[in-house]
Amino acid sequence: MNSAGYIPEEPIAAIATALAPAALGIVRCSGKGVIELLAPLFSRPKALLEAAGNTIVYGWLAEPAAGQGAVGRRIDQVLVSVFRSPRSFTGEDMVEISCHGGPGMVTGILHLLTSHGFRAALPGEFTFRSFINGKADLTRAEAVQEIIAAKTDTSRGRAAGRLAGGLFQELDEIKSLLRETLAALEAEIEYPEDEEAIAEAFDNSQLEEARRRLASLCASWSCERLYQDGVRVVLCGRTNAGKSSLFNTLLKEDRSIVSDIHGTTRDWIEGWVSFGGIPARLFDTAGLRESDDEVERHGIQRTQDLTAEADLILYVVDSTVGLTEEDREFLENRRRAENSSDCCGRDDNRPDDNRRDDKPTAGSPPLALVLNKWDKVALHSLSESGMDGLPVDTVVRLSARTGQGTAQLVEEICRLLFRNISHAGAEQVGLGTERQKDCAQAALEAVVHGLEVAEEGYTLDAVVQDVEEALESLGEITGEVTTEDILDTVFSRFCLGK
Repeated sequence: MNSAGYIPEEPIAAIATALAPAALGIVRCSGKGVIELLAPLFSRPKALLEAAGNTIVYGWLAEPAAGQGAVGRRIDQVLVSVFRSPRSFTGEDMVEISCHGGPGMVTGILHLLTSHGFRAALPGEFTFRSFINGKADLTRAEAVQEIIAAKTDTSRGRAAGRLAGGLFQELDEIKSLLRETLAALEAEIEYPEDEEAIAEAFDNSQLEEARRRLASLCASWSCERLYQDGVRVVLCGRTNAGKSSLFNTLLKEDRSIVSDIHGTTRDWIEGWVSFGGIPARLFDTAGLRESDDEVERHGIQRTQDLTAEADLILYVVDSTVGLTEEDREFLENRRRAENSSDCCGRDDNRPDDNRRDDKPTAGSPPLALVLNKWDKVALHSLSESGMDGLPVDTVVRLSARTGQGTAQLVEEICRLLFRNISHAGAEQVGLGTERQKDCAQAALEAVVHGLEVAEEGYTLDAVVQDVEEALESLGEITGEVTTEDILDTVFSRFCLGK
């Protein structure tokens, strides 16, 4: 099977490391006859041709020379790792050339190879060959790309679990339940105890177990997407509340200018940070206040735009000043916007998440009220009663200057981000892509429908059809059932060299 112009077994080569100055670079090759094709370009062709699989050969890469035993213009001193079929990543003969790093060197070696019989590999072609040669199913193939794109150790670790086969094993066990159910149904149809093979005659316990496990898998996608895609967290509040200090504290570096002068931050800046393994794009924004400065007003408008698009808002207040009219106006405007949204399209059947009526609904970005500079006042002007009735999801007291209270803030951020997501999803094997989620959802719907028709007394043939549809949907996840479109969708996202 070919996909996106891939030609199996054709010798291919690609740069597998970043095009940047580095100590080492790697050029990867795979395909039928790649070792023999590389030998004339290597200073020790006999050693390379006789090398066993999973061994390394030292020598020089060079232009081919006219005389026997001669070495042409030398390119670089290299180590060539040799992998022989079928014990390689792709299942084909492979070589990986470790050279001195740097864009000029690795591109020069790639040009040498493509000038002497190798074709430049397409994105994802190595992993595609691994798939078609039975070295990896689609869940493992997609996990390779997930690991490359991972933004935190947690997201990388969860993808590594899928690469190790955790998701494949779970799907295989669910498919076993469905196959056993299908065998029992077909046996009942073929050899019924009476003339009417009705659905209520079979034991649906295995189908129920498959439904439970599929439902758990589908629910895992919300958690996985959080770890993969990350969130937008916006710091906002009045000028001089300490937003930039908190931004630097959370990033653990001095990125934002800190000053006692009001309006120092004129535009937003951003940085990536991890909150409990969740990648977050953290924004420090211009302070909210009335201003005659055109540039500052433009920055304030950008702050409002970012706040509207945030997944989480951290509203920072100066504890030494207390809640001002501007602060209360911002929070009240948020309440009015939520009430307006509820009137236009609130789902009355949506769970209220055990929150007070004056708090934002489950569909809005949560807001944490951050009382900064808590270390500077002996008698705090913000009493507990002063927090009652505010349209916020949580209140955190901290000092961005000393770092005291920031650990509690991170805990509250994680709690708010997970407030509508099952905590079980963080512990179990999960789905890694939206494609997998769609297929798992289709399988779940087929199983649920099969249980319903069985309960309603339809013939066993109707249940068989639903079970077969569920098996086909799960087969699409692993690649047992596949089409050209599915393969193009999966492998087109890969980078060169993978």
